[in-house]
Amino acid sequence: MTLWGGRFTQTLNSLAWDLNSSLPVDQRMAVQDVDGSIAWADAIHAAGILSDEEHASISLGLATVRKEFSSGQFSFVPSDEDIHTAVERRLTELIGATAGKLHTGRSRNDQVATDFRLWMLGAIPALDAALKDLQSALVEQAEKAGETIMPGYTHLQRAQPILLAHWWLSHYWPLKRDRSRLTDLIPRVSILPLGSGALAGTPIPVDRVALAESLGFAEPSQNSLDSVSDRDFAAEYLFCATLTGIHLSKLAEQIVLYTSAEFGFFELSDAFSTGSSLMPQKKNPDVFELTRGKAGTLIGMLTGLLATLKGLPSTYDKDLQEDKAPVFAATDTLLAILPVITGALRTISAKPERMRAAIDSTMMATDLADYLVNKGIPFRETHAIAGKAVRLAGERKVGLEQIPLEAYQALSPAFEANVVQVFDPLKSVEKRNAIGGTSLQSVKNQIDRVKRLLSFEKS
Repeated sequence: MTLWGGRFTQTLNSLAWDLNSSLPVDQRMAVQDVDGSIAWADAIHAAGILSDEEHASISLGLATVRKEFSSGQFSFVPSDEDIHTAVERRLTELIGATAGKLHTGRSRNDQVATDFRLWMLGAIPALDAALKDLQSALVEQAEKAGETIMPGYTHLQRAQPILLAHWWLSHYWPLKRDRSRLTDLIPRVSILPLGSGALAGTPIPVDRVALAESLGFAEPSQNSLDSVSDRDFAAEYLFCATLTGIHLSKLAEQIVLYTSAEFGFFELSDAFSTGSSLMPQKKNPDVFELTRGKAGTLIGMLTGLLATLKGLPSTYDKDLQEDKAPVFAATDTLLAILPVITGALRTISAKPERMRAAIDSTMMATDLADYLVNKGIPFRETHAIAGKAVRLAGERKVGLEQIPLEAYQALSPAFEANVVQVFDPLKSVEKRNAIGGTSLQSVKNQIDRVKRLLSFEKS
């Protein structure tokens, strides 16, 4: 059974059939296709196309088909070209020729666009929930970190001391933006294409506003030509997924570095580590390396879809059959990664002594400059003086705290004996008390805020 072919005298070549068939991909939208068909049956019944008896028969048959999909009892056959064909074929088996009236006034063009949007409206909350759980794990680690300090880095070079809690929370905020983007996308997904027909709109006087409401859409589309071709929502969704993948990759890269022997800041739980088939001593962060690698795959999916969309003529083209596979794959990728990363982070062990040992007095060179600023010297001058102190320490092969007071005073008479207090890393941290800074109070405020945000979402 095909939903087309009346004008053809030959059957489709078997290899062309395999190329044309989308069932392996779009069967994932089976429940959405049935739900859309049930709503369409209601709409064309209200428009006078279906009698009460026909409507009841089709509705009952579709309910049976839906139950078969939900229970895993539905059987596909080789002639099922796509999910729409499969549903209509099975409906015909159940209720007979009346099933042929269901497709009146609609096209697979508006049908598949509707299915896809329905599927995405269900996928976004699932992805959001997984991201929220990862955020919660980061906040839990931030609370556990207490007053632990660690080196902060720029250019992968030691820069200034920070709180470990502040570092954990630095990965919370990108995920918040990721979730915000997904939420912001929902109104653009929640537009109903059904009723657009193949391209020109349906001739059936259906109430598309009521149809949209019945399927949970915010509103019907306003232009049938645009409606059947619009895949902006798919591209946006893939962008959201890809940027999320990039944020996860950034976190993963840091965990890979910080669990290495060279850093030793963290140790992964055995439950989230792997070994080597050759070297018995190895404990590898494979789950984080895979996360890092899959970010590249996500970028490829986004780029591929954008390339598909870039030169299409108006309305529906078969190229659009390539829209769903990357979206499904990206969703599966993230939903596979996120629980694993979340579990790994919840069970990771911090090594405060290694973090503290990695902090040296040169990381307080800015504090040294600020010390002179507090004595009224312009920062541009104090920056140069502090730089000379760093050079002097390097030449003498000592820390900044080991330079004698008279050597400091040779650089600037404003230095006093209390300059040595500048090189206490916890005091350096405590000075950064503005909103968003790394001081204990600022980070506590940050933790309180994000916990309120997560609690509000839960309520």
